This record gives sequence, structure tokens and C-alpha cells, in this order.
Amino acid sequence: MRRRLLIALGFAACLPIVQVGSPPRASAQDVKPLRVVSEQTVKGFAFPESVGYDSQARVLYVSEFGSALKPLEKDGKGRISRVSLTGQILDRQFLPGAGEVLNKPKGIWIAGNRLWVTDIDVVWVFDLKTRRGKKLALPGIQFANDPAVMGKALYVSDNRGDQVFRVEPADFLETSSEPKVTRLFQGKSVNPNGVYPGRDSSLLVVGFMSPEVSRGIYSVSAGGEVKTLAPNLGRLDGLYQMDDGTLLITDWNSGSLLRWSAKGTETLAKGFKGPADFCVVPEAGGGMLVVVPDLVQSELRLVRLAR
Repeated sequence: MRRRLLIALGFAACLPIVQVGSPPRASAQDVKPLRVVSEQTVKGFAFPESVGYDSQARVLYVSEFGSALKPLEKDGKGRISRVSLTGQILDRQFLPGAGEVLNKPKGIWIAGNRLWVTDIDVVWVFDLKTRRGKKLALPGIQFANDPAVMGKALYVSDNRGDQVFRVEPADFLETSSEPKVTRLFQGKSVNPNGVYPGRDSSLLVVGFMSPEVSRGIYSVSAGGEVKTLAPNLGRLDGLYQMDDGTLLITDWNSGSLLRWSAKGTETLAKGFKGPADFCVVPEAGGGMLVVVPDLVQSELRLVRLAR
């Protein structure tokens, strides 16, 4: 997980995009109920906005503002911490490496040994083994929010600019030439926050506007056609599509972690002040650990779910 600071604190594999469509409409018998097995709150963070899961090393990476809850301040105090699956901080500043600076890092995406993170008006790609990074400026972006990789392209949401950028190739760490940057769409009243590769090859997007103006869930085609899947749900931040086609989302209006399907929404966990961009760690037996950063309360909530 924005027009003005007090409104906008909710910032915060893959197939090619080829067509538009909604997530598979799971029937009643397909949507298996989820129950919360346990919840644990871990403190000691400095305004965490996003959590990414490294399935190879089985660790978490947490982007932190570091200094203050000022999402556009370029103070060089942002960082990415390396954290165990129980919430223990293993490396307070794993990234950036020596000579590199993060300001207010937000959304994280991890694939293989690469980590992408947005930071105000740029997107970074880092090598998780060497910690070497490279940043790319995105001309015309107002508030770089959440990244997602699909195929060889990287998609970056711009909440304030109401647009999504496409970067090709996604992994530009070793490239000698500048990546190609284009807009997937702009000005559709989506105010995109979280983005995620849809199972039907579309790009899934959730929107975040203000407490008074709600946004919903959207599906976007390769050509930028936007289809509304669920309108006016709230101020939506994090997004994840489950194997049954249903979605996990976080909502600032209700302060909740929700599950959405064609039948509606159900609340899985509540009591958040700023539920931002979470990650999901699959577990045995179809269960999962959902790690939700609370940006406002400077803590992580570890929510364990079972079927």
C-alpha cells in the first residue's frame, strides 16, 4: 500500500498481458472458507510500507521510510530491512548498498535474486546476492507506488498521476541501453495503488483516492483498457490473487485485510491504522502467512490463515 499528505498515506511468476478480463469467477463450492489461526504484531520498524517474500532464501524484505511519515521527502533515510518469517530483524539496512540512497521506498516485488522497489519518482532493481542496484527515473510520474513484473515487463503504478507505467525490459540492472518506458493507461479515475499479475493474463489493479471518494478493483488489458471488477470498495492498497481466483486486499477505510470474490468481501483481520502492501507466504496444507505492514503504527502484523 494520496492527493494530499493527510489523504494519501496509503501508498503506500508471470505471464505476458494479452487480453482483458476479470479473475476467474469462483463458484460457491470453489471458494473455500479461510479462518485466522493466529495473529502476531511485531514492532521495531520505522514506517514500513511494503513487505516482499523471497521464496529462495525464505526471508522477508521490508521497505521503511526510516525517518518520518512524509512520503515525498527526499531525505536519504529510507531503507529495506531483511527480516525472518517470525518478524525478527536480521539486517536493519540490507539495502541500499554503499554509495546508493533510498528516500521513501514503497512497493516491493521479488523474482529470483532480483528485488524491485519504487521510490517517489524512480524505480530501483537490486541484486539480492551482491546488493548492487540501479535506478530508473520515470518521466512524468508523480508518485511511484507499486511494482509488478509480468513476463519481461515491469509495471509501476502512479497513484497521484492516475496512471500505470510499463518498463521493458523489467530487469534493467545489466542493460547498457535505457529501458523503454511507456504508459499503460492514464486518467481513468482508478488512482492505482497495488498491482498484481492476473491469472487470466490481465494486470489487476486496486485504487486509492480519499476517505470521501472510494476506488475499487480493476482489470487492465495490454492495450490499457480498464474494466471495473468491483467499484467503490474503499482506499485499497495491497493486492494478491489466490489460486482460486479470489483476491486478498488491504483497505485503509475499514483498517482491514479483506478477501474479495464475486460473492462479495469478507474481513480476515482488522484494527489496522494504515494497512499497506503485504506479502503472502504459502504454507503446508493450503495455509498461508500474510505479513501486513501497518505504515501508520510502524509495525508488522503476521496473520496466519488456514482453510
